[in-house]
Amino acid sequence: MSTDKLLVMEGICKAFHNVKVLENVEFSLNAGEIHSLMGENGAGKSTLMKILCGTYSCDSGEIFIDGVRVRIASPADAKRYGIGIVHQELILAPHLTVAENIYIGREPKGFAGTLSQKKLNQQAKRLLEELQIPISPDEQVRNLTVAQKQLVEIAKVISQSPKILIMDEPTSALPESEVSQLLSRVRQLKEIGIGIIYISHKMNEIKKISDRVTVLRDGTHIGTLKKEEIDIQKIIEMMVGRIGGLDFHRKRKNVSEECVMRVEHLTNENIQDVSFYLKKGEILGFSGLMGAGRSETMRALFGMDPVIKGELFINNRKQSVSHPQQLVRNGVGFAPEDRKEQALFLDMPVWSNISIAQLYHAKWGIRNIKKERLLGEKYRERLRIQASSVSQMVKRLSGGNQQKVVISRWLANHPDILILDEPTRGIDVGAKTEIYEILSELSEKGMSIIIVSSEITELLSIADRIIIMHEGKISGELSIEEATQEKIMTFATGQKM
Repeated sequence: MSTDKLLVMEGICKAFHNVKVLENVEFSLNAGEIHSLMGENGAGKSTLMKILCGTYSCDSGEIFIDGVRVRIASPADAKRYGIGIVHQELILAPHLTVAENIYIGREPKGFAGTLSQKKLNQQAKRLLEELQIPISPDEQVRNLTVAQKQLVEIAKVISQSPKILIMDEPTSALPESEVSQLLSRVRQLKEIGIGIIYISHKMNEIKKISDRVTVLRDGTHIGTLKKEEIDIQKIIEMMVGRIGGLDFHRKRKNVSEECVMRVEHLTNENIQDVSFYLKKGEILGFSGLMGAGRSETMRALFGMDPVIKGELFINNRKQSVSHPQQLVRNGVGFAPEDRKEQALFLDMPVWSNISIAQLYHAKWGIRNIKKERLLGEKYRERLRIQASSVSQMVKRLSGGNQQKVVISRWLANHPDILILDEPTRGIDVGAKTEIYEILSELSEKGMSIIIVSSEITELLSIADRIIIMHEGKISGELSIEEATQEKIMTFATGQKM
């Protein structure tokens, strides 16, 4: 490993709406080094990388490349300074060939300035051979495996001659049999002097490939480990730290033995053989790292994603997992992970967002606007939604108040079972506490609640029982009495207890 300082980030700070997400973070990268960046979801890894890639600007701090201070104000700046990124979500055009994807927008020209397919294929062939990627340049991307597509994505970035390569969860979608193929290519890039920032939640992979590991927690730099210091348990302890930061302790009651929901062998392309149950009045937590299959499980059982096999029972009655409306009519509500993209109508008022799940009750298909506004007002007061009136557009509300609108929509429908995917993501501590109090009160009244959360402390604060997922499967289950951050993270990373 070279010791040439390729990148230095010092004192990086970033806040969104007065909420600090990065505070005095430090990170460095040597030429010909694989430096892994780790932390729980929400620790600040993505924000730090977006600053490096020019997507965000930092509020304060300095960035040096090859010892020269630089200002990265846009993705074009990042590209000019030799920074490339392989995103977790592949950005490829399936109907184009491998060569066309690699050089899209930079195709070699032939006679009269037209595209030269021959030159394009020759250029791509040379690059693929240099990278020892055994894929034909004229193969359509839609015919490739996920691992091959990932290698094409790497080739596309390498074709732009980066000095710094960011790899964000590059193996998250790969079967174990194809991971070693990709890792060997990563080592090869290291050997030719490229500095690689490697982001992954797979502990064994990190230990195998890293020259150094830096851990972030709650937007701060916890520490950096040299190769000889890298230890899985030590990394887990650095990632989770101590329980703290949220002053909420739910008073739990004895949960009823009555089972209100049972899921058996739920399977699709993202999850495998997922089975669990939910009791009356219980708050059941779902934990796991990014890509573990938590959100996919909830979307599948609510009928939002196709299912290959599996059965769902509510109050011992079998339900279809392909019709969300049927589940709503049978007392199930679902607030998805991305409230802005999947739950809210941002250009509609508060009252309309709250009442929209009630529309199937409309008499002869005619809405009662007065009744809907009164319903919105009722839940604005009940959940203390900070809005000038129920006529205020939802896009004008804070994240916490937007989340209260989503929860209000389902409470207005009087569900027996409420599924909440990341209910407090992106909202401040005060709003979190209010939401926890609401959910605790609802469970006391007999509502059964499933909470998917990336924050382990959140689940430890409010859940009665926690299910942990890893790579599309349930890897562990803990009662709240036995649950600790370390145990949850151990299951989440696929380690044995």
